[in-house]
Amino acid sequence: MKQTILGAGGAIGIELAKALTSYTSDIRLVSRNPKKINDNDELFPADLSNREDVFKAIAGSEIVYVTVGFAYNTKVWSQLWPPFIKNVIDACMEHKAKLVFFDNIYAIGGDNVKHITEESPISPCSKKGKIRAEVDQQILDAIEDKKLIAIIARSADFFSEVKGNSMLMSLIYDNLIKGKKAQWLSDAHKIHNISYAPDLAKGTAILGNTPDAYNQIWNLPTDSEKITGEGWVNLFAKEMNAKNKIQILPVWLIKVLGLFIPIMREFPEMNYQYDRDYFFDSSKFNKRFNYTPTKNATAVKQTIALLAGKSV
Repeated sequence: MKQTILGAGGAIGIELAKALTSYTSDIRLVSRNPKKINDNDELFPADLSNREDVFKAIAGSEIVYVTVGFAYNTKVWSQLWPPFIKNVIDACMEHKAKLVFFDNIYAIGGDNVKHITEESPISPCSKKGKIRAEVDQQILDAIEDKKLIAIIARSADFFSEVKGNSMLMSLIYDNLIKGKKAQWLSDAHKIHNISYAPDLAKGTAILGNTPDAYNQIWNLPTDSEKITGEGWVNLFAKEMNAKNKIQILPVWLIKVLGLFIPIMREFPEMNYQYDRDYFFDSSKFNKRFNYTPTKNATAVKQTIALLAGKSV
């Protein structure tokens, strides 16, 4: 049973390739320059912004996982995400493949982030959120029309030793390792759940291989501890034997930094995720699959050990 990962080179794609070996030995990894994770992986180079490449990549697949991470830029997202998802939906329907979309929760905005469940309303309050809401609606409409069998698997921000664009790793780990103060956005005393990539990947693989999980939205497994930004700093500082000093980055400062650092221009509109409590509830998944997410302290410990080249 061929299972295909579109966007196989990032933190989630790498972990998902490992997790899928519990279900199949026929795994296809798709990206511009795919690299084997498992010995039997099929490598499929493709430009996923090209419709023809998407159809070729999906051909012959029974399950297709989307873990693509386009550049963190509103203009890029608006240009690439909607047509990409349309192409994926069309290709999945043509080739009779099931779709598992690894999603974030940007489509949920304002005070709805205070307790995020599968029932939280689509309520974007940012430009990126509106794009993600449009993408989600494309999938939900295709499911409603009974032309697509699909899952929307949602995640909070996440981290692992594959740092990528992880806010947690950029603000805390990268600063502490240099002997600098950890940083946090807006208010370090607000609750802010962050998911652990290996748990997310295992959860995505479980969902993809559970027939009755389809045509639903699922929040992927995440520790239920109501941890704050300060709490995250304390966990990293303890494991790294560093001082737990924090520099808070208010919106006005982020806007100033954005004049010189392009990616910082993308952050102010997402401040609603940091200036109030942000709690991601995965109890639906945990109960259905009797799954216990990795504790935050353990996840931090494992991540730092792996970055130090130690086995866990």
